[in-house]
Amino acid sequence: MNSTTIPIDETPRRRLVTPLAVLAAAVMFAGCQSTPRADVDAARSAGEAAGLSAPIEFIAVGPDGGPLDESNAAGDALTLADALRRAVTTDPGLQAAMARVRIALADADQSRLLPNPVLNVVLRWGPGKPQIEASLAQDFVQALQIPRRSSAADNRLRQTAADAVTVAIDVASEVQERYATAQASAELVPLLRDRMVLLERLAAVAQSRLDAREGTRSDLATLEAQLVELQVEVDQAVLSEREERLRLARLIGEPSSAAGWTLDPWTAPGTDLQPESRWVDTALLRRPEIQAIAWKLKALGDDEAIVRLLPWEGANGGVDATRDDEWFAGPSVSTPLPIFDMGQAKRARVTAEQLEARHELTLARRKVVEEVRVAYQTMTASNANLARIRNQLIPLQQQRRTLAEDAYRAGQSDVTALFLAEQDLQLTQAKAIEVERQASTAFVRLQRAVGGPGVALPLMAAPTSAMPVQPDPTAGSEIASPLSALPPPSNR
Repeated sequence: MNSTTIPIDETPRRRLVTPLAVLAAAVMFAGCQSTPRADVDAARSAGEAAGLSAPIEFIAVGPDGGPLDESNAAGDALTLADALRRAVTTDPGLQAAMARVRIALADADQSRLLPNPVLNVVLRWGPGKPQIEASLAQDFVQALQIPRRSSAADNRLRQTAADAVTVAIDVASEVQERYATAQASAELVPLLRDRMVLLERLAAVAQSRLDAREGTRSDLATLEAQLVELQVEVDQAVLSEREERLRLARLIGEPSSAAGWTLDPWTAPGTDLQPESRWVDTALLRRPEIQAIAWKLKALGDDEAIVRLLPWEGANGGVDATRDDEWFAGPSVSTPLPIFDMGQAKRARVTAEQLEARHELTLARRKVVEEVRVAYQTMTASNANLARIRNQLIPLQQQRRTLAEDAYRAGQSDVTALFLAEQDLQLTQAKAIEVERQASTAFVRLQRAVGGPGVALPLMAAPTSAMPVQPDPTAGSEIASPLSALPPPSNR
């Protein structure tokens, strides 16, 4: 028995397989050129900038949002460090910024995915045998853009992370400023009430003199008017303290609380600072607002490269197969013809966006320099005034009161001179409290201007007890700064 070999024509199969292999290899090669996603730890960076030693934990809430009041309510005492920690870790605005970072993370992951191939199958009936057409197409232009698209998404991810750091230091700055104002008001109210008691005693002396026909009604009316003015001032100070406590309650996540905590006693901010130029240089390097614009510029640079292929968007290549009596297969290419739209409008838009961002960068740098210098000089002047009041004015007023008391005891003057000397001493002490508040506010704004408490800490020659002391943030991981890739500001 003789065996017969029937030859099989492999040509159609080769015609189908070869273009598919080439197309798949080209697309896979283009997709593999994208770099791994940027390693951005916005939670740690925001925590370090705000002066915390731990990353900020992202809080997932239900469809109705988070609770009105946080469960871990503060006790009878609220320290500045605890207020800062509670505010930064529970602030809804900061949590929303962290959610935007997650959105940017998802966009960065999406930018690295290859576009799905499109399978098209056509079946026709008519006279004769049914006809079958099949095609498999892949958008190769979009695949070629993956490296640039992923780079742009990474840069926008870094920009979003820098925006989250900005929100964190804004929250920290507001908490510190509210806390300092509440401290000053709490210190001022008892002093004003002491002045009220003193004025009442002066008014009683004036009334006694008037009854004895030794004084005038004008003196009594003047003291009574001062009493009313001082009562208004006391009420305003009490209201100011209450308002600051209620705002502080909202910031730490307890808007419904009684806000009757005991606050830390006021302590002077550190006066041994690094030179102003060092603060300015650090702010220009570490301010998240500048970093965000710099990352935006880098993302726009990627957009500029992507837009060059805009006229060819939608071009795809693939394999078409048709079966009539036999199978026919071959490569196919579909591409737009750039006749009307050459991408010139899109390129002009990207160029304008780059120019806008460059001007925004210049504006941000100038504002940073202004904010640092104003806060630095305000703090320096406030500390100098405070030292002058404490070391010179208050001792002189105390000496004056002592002399008035000695004269009264010796019978050389009446009690009015002693009361007036005591009143002037209390006015000086009230002025010292106001200057203390100005110094604290200037210190908080200086920290904010340089990039947050965590960034400002190494610039303090000696740590201050006025603000919570945290580990040096430079020891932790940070988002890489894009500023080194930007040209320095020109001096024109």
